[in-house]
Amino acid sequence: MDTNKIIADIKARKLVPVYLLHGEESYAIDLVSDCVETHVLEEAQKGFDQTVLYGKDTDFATIVSAARRYPMMSDYQVIIIKEAQNLKWKEDELLVAYLENPMKSTVLVLAYKHGKFDKRRKVYKVAEKAGVVLESPKLYDDKVAPWINSYVTTRGWRIHPQAAAMVAEYLGTDLSKVVNELDKLMLNVPKEQEIAVQDIERNIGISKDFNVFELTTALAKRDVVKAFRIVDYFAANPRSNPMPVVLGAMGSYFTKVLKYHYLPDKSPQALSRELGVHPFFTREYDIAARSYNRRKTFDIMSHLREYDLKSKGLNAVNLEQGDLLKELVYKILY
Repeated sequence: MDTNKIIADIKARKLVPVYLLHGEESYAIDLVSDCVETHVLEEAQKGFDQTVLYGKDTDFATIVSAARRYPMMSDYQVIIIKEAQNLKWKEDELLVAYLENPMKSTVLVLAYKHGKFDKRRKVYKVAEKAGVVLESPKLYDDKVAPWINSYVTTRGWRIHPQAAAMVAEYLGTDLSKVVNELDKLMLNVPKEQEIAVQDIERNIGISKDFNVFELTTALAKRDVVKAFRIVDYFAANPRSNPMPVVLGAMGSYFTKVLKYHYLPDKSPQALSRELGVHPFFTREYDIAARSYNRRKTFDIMSHLREYDLKSKGLNAVNLEQGDLLKELVYKILY
């Protein structure tokens, strides 16, 4: 089911006996779990009718025993099992039996994080019949910027594509972390004003001039002076620009350049769709592809793998990461 629909139903008190929330991305799981914890009972009722347990500290006998109780001070009893992946799921017979005939006055939330629930298990099928099952898959790198744009837009703000790309590049796929930073941004940028690159620099601390996004742009244009100026900045600020983040972003970028070379339709609309980038950026991939032909792009991918290994200590003893990055950029440009 759609996360927004589930949350809307909970707030409208259209409740079901069980919510099985699972997946690699924790954000949606926490969102639904927190909504149940916040909206089903009033504060005065929670001391009597709300129980929060952790998977590693409980078992199915305890959970089912609690679930079979009647509420004392409200129409519902809420039981939330956090970190449910730590339960001994091979011993879930009691839970299966309960879910086949659950208490209508109990709302049971199973927050199963950091992986998909085994859909072959009987408990999964029973949970689907008894209530709501939500799978929260991990977001791929190229989907983060569109997700950021959607999140900001649904809250009434606007964000420039380059600003969204910067946030995605530096914060990665951890949506809880992304949302935390976006919420801070929206507190500091007026609603009628588009969130710009300068706002990212002021509020998140990512330099608008010295970041991976600007480095790949400089490389695309073969702007040697700017590329090495950025690399020098990275070398001087390694904690703000860790090698794995820089190499990961460069790898993603040149993978798209390579893909560009093999696309029959190079119109902005097709490039946006196939490369998973905002149409605003397609022109840059035209430039990068002219700067680096197929063979050179393959060589760059090989260099990136080589320097990833060197950054981990293979055949690069006592070399600073800044020096490795300078070598890599030199090989890309020349």
